[in-house]
Amino acid sequence: MRTVRKMTARAAGVLVSGAAVAFVGGVAGADAAVADSPSPSVSATGEGDAAKGPTEAGTSFRTATPIALDQRATASASTGDYLYWVLPADVGQRVTVKAKVTLPKAARHGATTWQLDVYDGLRRRQACRYGVQTKAAGENADAVELSCALRTVRGWAEQWSNDPLPGNYYVRLTAVDLPQEELGQPVQTEVEASAADAGGAQAVDGKLSAPLVPGAGAASPKPQQSGATQQPAADGTPDGGWSSGWWSDRWVWTAIGGVLAALAGIGGYRLTRGSGRPTHLPPGV
Repeated sequence: MRTVRKMTARAAGVLVSGAAVAFVGGVAGADAAVADSPSPSVSATGEGDAAKGPTEAGTSFRTATPIALDQRATASASTGDYLYWVLPADVGQRVTVKAKVTLPKAARHGATTWQLDVYDGLRRRQACRYGVQTKAAGENADAVELSCALRTVRGWAEQWSNDPLPGNYYVRLTAVDLPQEELGQPVQTEVEASAADAGGAQAVDGKLSAPLVPGAGAASPKPQQSGATQQPAADGTPDGGWSSGWWSDRWVWTAIGGVLAALAGIGGYRLTRGSGRPTHLPPGV
């Protein structure tokens, strides 16, 4: 009986040691995978990089001005213009787009309603988790601020769904309701997008063969000009490239759950097996 208990204790000790090694190895592998996997570049200097952002906006999807995450883009426009920017969003990111429109100080003729829309690489209008997409500015308002927090970008989705997928995201800013006399009034606009990592809780199996960017199905990418290094590429590719999409911290928690389940099974067996031989039986029976 003592021999059996010693063997059981030794087996439990071996499993615990193996669990510790697996946990340490999993965490180390997670750190290595996170370090090796490319991720979109995030500005570290803040105001300096924001000042270097583009100072104009496109007038359609094809001419949208590329911007990077955490980069403030400005543009001078007229009321009634359609302004477009394009930015990259990768797997597992929750992108938030903010826009500010500085209205003219001259006398205005009524309230003006502004709207901020975000479209994915397939030009599907994306819903906002929260934020103010449409807002009216009164006659005496100096500025109007809009925001849209998108859902988490998924690595893969069903064909019937409208889930946001990795690739380019187009930002459109325009006035949707205004008096006729307000058309052509000069305005100043600011747009900035930021992203937060949603973590493995939002990870899904599978990934797209290529991000949803213009020319993704082309045989070879177009050569970039030498001066294009100062701003994002025209196809919206992040500076560090697109992530592979295979790694998430779910792998670590899955391994930890398996180890805990094994330990729980050993503990339950030791509690329910008893002392082995019933005490009411005489020796030798």
